[in-house]
Amino acid sequence: MPELPEVETVRRGLERQVVNFTIERVEVLRERAIAAPPSTSLFCAALEGCTVTQWLRRGKYLMAELRDHGEAAGHWGVHLRMTGQFLWIDEPHPPCPHTRVRIWNTAGQELRFVDTRSFGEMWWVPPGEALETVMTGLQKLGPEPFGEAFTPAYLARSLAGSRRPIKTALLDQSLVAGVGNIYADESLFMAGIAPRTPAGQVGSSRLQQLHGALVEVLHTSIGAGGTTFSDFRDLTGTNGNYGNAAWVYRRGGEPCRRCGTPIRRDKLAGRGTHWCPRCQS
Repeated sequence: MPELPEVETVRRGLERQVVNFTIERVEVLRERAIAAPPSTSLFCAALEGCTVTQWLRRGKYLMAELRDHGEAAGHWGVHLRMTGQFLWIDEPHPPCPHTRVRIWNTAGQELRFVDTRSFGEMWWVPPGEALETVMTGLQKLGPEPFGEAFTPAYLARSLAGSRRPIKTALLDQSLVAGVGNIYADESLFMAGIAPRTPAGQVGSSRLQQLHGALVEVLHTSIGAGGTTFSDFRDLTGTNGNYGNAAWVYRRGGEPCRRCGTPIRRDKLAGRGTHWCPRCQS
């Protein structure tokens, strides 16, 4: 599933390509791609004629601000889920079998939403309505990792007394928004913390290291265009490059880049977990 760096990479691509984009026509090829309103015809009617003025991100969610003849026209929300991706189409060509939603501007250019596993979702939030009342997943999100609220002290308060593994805690979107399997593994390696360590037993100095590592690895991955191990692509279909520099993720059995010890791959809460048994104690 795309995590914060991949979603931020998509947001930046959309901000460059799909701002001041006036939507002339919307075609929904798979009804389950639309979470709200309750019919695809209402979704299409709400977007058609609107101009996209800004793209926002919250955790792994994307939101486009819409205006209609200068008036607020609500928001268009998107969650890529496991395999969703946007493609920018300059020259018309037939959609692939996994195309779910097609959106054209007045110049005939197309923004195409492709989703192999069909878990991605879209919403239209009416003007004046809070985003989280329609995109209800937003209600459960913790602070953004780059925001002022996400601090080592916040981590210490949130994890105090917790017996769940620190890796499991990092995957909890109510603790910190946007972090998933890749960057949990990477940040724990950088902080020298074993993934099964009970979260409440991680000391304050290690939590400070973890906070810094998480922010650093997310910034680094955004700069590399995210990570591609399976389906993620940006608007041009280009892979993310962070995977080539990963410390541990998807490197099970390979030598640690720091000490040479073989990287272990374990199962933790049903997720593949990569770590170095020497560097992470």
